[in-house]
Amino acid sequence: MAIRLTSPAFTEGASIPARHTCYGKDLSPPLKWRGAPLRTRNFALTCDDPDAPGGDWVYWVLYNIPPSVTEIPEGIPLKEVVLNSAKQGLNDFRRIGYGGPCPPPGGPHRYVFKLYALNTELSLKPGAAMRDLLRAMEGNILAEGQLKGTYKRK
Repeated sequence: MAIRLTSPAFTEGASIPARHTCYGKDLSPPLKWRGAPLRTRNFALTCDDPDAPGGDWVYWVLYNIPPSVTEIPEGIPLKEVVLNSAKQGLNDFRRIGYGGPCPPPGGPHRYVFKLYALNTELSLKPGAAMRDLLRAMEGNILAEGQLKGTYKRK
């Protein structure tokens, strides 16, 4: 089953507005989704750049998003707990929360936002790394969706 993940800030494959990058205000983009299974106990969200020079670069790790949530507003605070009970992990900038696209000079990079519907609440504390989240989700993913954006350093 696939979840439809969208953003009012950019469409699939389009350029992510500068306000959501390190060259702008570095605000997390607004996201919306639909199509999650009825058995969903919570959601997890990640964002990474598969085109980073050293391999995947993680920009956002967010988990234990309540099942009643179907959208995330722009500019989620850089705090451990947001949206009442969701927890934020560490990005590869070694900070809690969202860090926007920040590619080196050259061609555009792809940024992949992935949303996972899970059948359980994860026991991870705030500040978990992407690898910890992926390990904790193993065998618990009911459905997923993704939204890809691009960004090229000006």
